Amino acid sequence: MTEALLLYKNQKDTIQKTVSMLKSETLVVLPCDTIYGLSGKVGPCTFSALKELKKSVQQQQFAILATLEQAQDLCFVPDILLEHWPCELTVVLPNRYDQGSSAVRVPKDPFMQQILTELGSPIYSTAVNPSGFTITNITDIIFTYKNKVQAIVIDPDRQRDTPSTMIDMRTQPCTLLRCGSYDASAILNQY
Repeated sequence: MTEALLLYKNQKDTIQKTVSMLKSETLVVLPCDTIYGLSGKVGPCTFSALKELKKSVQQQQFAILATLEQAQDLCFVPDILLEHWPCELTVVLPNRYDQGSSAVRVPKDPFMQQILTELGSPIYSTAVNPSGFTITNITDIIFTYKNKVQAIVIDPDRQRDTPSTMIDMRTQPCTLLRCGSYDASAILNQY
């Protein structure tokens, strides 16, 4: 693989280039609404590529980033989430089309919303962090993934490095799986 193309979030053509790469089912590093994520369009080829890459860093947790409409098409979304999404909240929900479940987040970040809208599909996203340590510095992210993905989108104004809050809403009461950047206490107290 050739070295990853470095794109900047604030450049005019970055969204177009990123959407084009995602449509071709390649992996990119994106500055998500919480932390940087390894990302690819939802589909079997991308899922296999992510699993293979994450095996090398011993971590295989995949969230799905979606617009609200994409999330509702994919999963059964409780009404209470409509009062909270979009935000930094990942929720495990039952799928509409099979007996499984998905961890879904509707990002508030306008850049990510535009990518999802123009792509017309949800994307997989998993933390760039290898098992055992955290990398949030863009230089470390580039060094780690420059020969493993097609592009890395850099956010020069990045101010955040906290993961999303994660809850499981497959049962009532719902369960807090991870404390993160979003205060989910209203959901936890009502659902």
